[in-house]
Amino acid sequence: MTFRPRLSAMALAASLIPAAASAQEAIVSYKSLSPETAVEVAQAALASCREAGFQVAVAVVDRGGNLQAAIRDRFAGPHTPDTSFRKAWTSVSFKTDTHALSKLTETGEAWAIRNVTTALPLGGGLMIEDGDGSLLGGVGVSGAPSGQLDAGCASAGLDAIADKIAF
Repeated sequence: MTFRPRLSAMALAASLIPAAASAQEAIVSYKSLSPETAVEVAQAALASCREAGFQVAVAVVDRGGNLQAAIRDRFAGPHTPDTSFRKAWTSVSFKTDTHALSKLTETGEAWAIRNVTTALPLGGGLMIEDGDGSLLGGVGVSGAPSGQLDAGCASAGLDAIADKIAF
C-alpha cells in the first residue's frame, strides 16, 4: 500500500495562491481606440489638409502598429497611403513624433533607424496618447509640401478627439 499524505484545506489553499498571482501576471490589459474614433482622427486630419489646399493620405494605427483606419484624398500621390501608414507605425514603434526622429537620424544619433524596413523618420507621424500618457496608437499624414505641414494636419486629427481620450 502506498502512503499518500493528506493536505489540509489550509495547505491546499496556500498552494493555489501563487497560481492565482501567476495567472494575473500572464494577462495584459491595455487601452485602444475604437474603430470609430480612429476613423474620426483620419477624417479630421484629412479635412484640415484639404482646408489648407493639400491632397493627402492619412493612416491611424493601434499601439501595436496595426492599421485601424486609412483614407486617401482623390488627388493624393500614389505613394501617400504607404507613407502615411509608415509614419504612423514609426511614431508608435519608436514612441516619438516622426519629425523629432528625423532630426535625430540627420545628426547621426539614430541613423540606424533608417535601416528598419517599415520605419520612416519623416515629419507627419504623431503618437495618440490619452490624458494619462498611455499610448493608444499613432496617426500619419503624407502628401502636404513638408513634414511639418503633414504633422499639423495630424495634430488637427488629434484635436478632434481630445475630449474623448482625456480621462
